[in-house]
Amino acid sequence: MIRFAGRDAEDFLPDLMAIEKESFSHPMTEAQLHALCRAESTMWVLADAPAGDDGRIVGSVWCQMVLDEGYIGNVAVKRDYRRKGIADTLLYALDTAAEEKKLRFLTLEVREGNSPAIALYEKHDYAVVGVRRNYYQNPRENALLMTKFFPGTKEYEERHKKNSHENTGI
Repeated sequence: MIRFAGRDAEDFLPDLMAIEKESFSHPMTEAQLHALCRAESTMWVLADAPAGDDGRIVGSVWCQMVLDEGYIGNVAVKRDYRRKGIADTLLYALDTAAEEKKLRFLTLEVREGNSPAIALYEKHDYAVVGVRRNYYQNPRENALLMTKFFPGTKEYEERHKKNSHENTGI
């Protein structure tokens, strides 16, 4: 089950911290996660463990909203639940909520070598818009900036017009 959370995300802080530590070479501290949970501008999408499991949160994505822009911080799923469509569902839910909140775009950074994540983001219509050289540590790696523009924005219309012309040979 997917749930949306704002400030009540801190009710799940132990689960979020466990996912963070398992998923990232430089995880956020508990204090940093707590601050994100308390921030009114942070939107969380959380995935509950399947029925019959321990009832914990097994995946999350959070987004900082600034005016009509969305900045995705992390998309993460516990190791035992990966490759089961949870990240796909989380991202779909976030995309839908962002559109409902009238955000113009969502943007994120991803390790250049993280092919599965890049493929997931491309599936959701995110496109590479830039590179941050040597952004990540352990190992040192570039970050790809990927952005999804929503319908009604100039960038969305330009991208889909271009894709339409490529598909028709115009």
